[in-house]
Amino acid sequence: MLSIVTPAHNEAANLEPLYAELCALGSDVGDWEWVLVDDHSRDATFQVFSRLAAADSRLRGVRLSRNYGSHKAILCGLREAQGEAAAVLAADGQDPVSVLPLLLERWRDGFQVVWAARAENAGSPLFSRLYYLLMRRFVGLTEMPVMGADFFLADRRVLDALSRFNEQNVSLFALLCSLGFRHSQVTYTKQARRHGQSGWTLAKKIKLVVDSVVAFTYLPIRYMLAFGSLVGACGFLYALFIIFNYLHGDPTQGWSSLMVVVLLLGGTQMMMLGVLGEYIWRALDESRARPLYLVEAVTGSPPE
Repeated sequence: MLSIVTPAHNEAANLEPLYAELCALGSDVGDWEWVLVDDHSRDATFQVFSRLAAADSRLRGVRLSRNYGSHKAILCGLREAQGEAAAVLAADGQDPVSVLPLLLERWRDGFQVVWAARAENAGSPLFSRLYYLLMRRFVGLTEMPVMGADFFLADRRVLDALSRFNEQNVSLFALLCSLGFRHSQVTYTKQARRHGQSGWTLAKKIKLVVDSVVAFTYLPIRYMLAFGSLVGACGFLYALFIIFNYLHGDPTQGWSSLMVVVLLLGGTQMMMLGVLGEYIWRALDESRARPLYLVEAVTGSPPE
């Protein structure tokens, strides 16, 4: 059985068309279930899905107690999934349902994580391209698709391994790439959104970048150490230069130049403390061991 996991936030108008597309797949995907995680929508998302689930035992839904973000909603859905494999599919219609048979085909060939990667002509935003370049080249997660991916299929063994991770601030896609296993990908063209507006704000994108870097590499701290050592060496050489000039009767002049050096070093130190603070904050957040999410309500047939 294939579990189709859908995170949803204010997607009431998109659920019925998506359900119709899933039903139209027929034998192309075999037995399937649909697990929807309502990330505390403000509209009738959960009510619409509950009505669909009442007529189809293959549908199960979970409503979270507050908005936790799409990655935690996906993780909740993957933990609820009962299938031999699970595919994550957005509710807004941008990810074509027709790609699911292609993902299953690669999975049956022996691959344990199959990415639905965007085609190179898909017109990905510059921010997205830079993010995936950063993750591949700087963080070292080379399994991440070059042009990015928005949904994937994962084997049951991968799902079981993923359920052992309880990190509060992490990119789920980056975590999948860090697990290992056998990866493959198929390409697709991202579609236009059916209804509503995306809740993927700039603030959430920036947080995703910080979480992805801090959670999987210590290189920023190493670069801070290297830069601090370089600045310290330059400062030591400059001090020797000032002493040398003073002993030869030519003391260094200029209050302005001194203030420029002080402000430059002070700003650099504040920036480095900020980077270090990101690591310390996440260590504190993990030490609290709070649950990743809380469930407010469930709907549909309970899992066997």
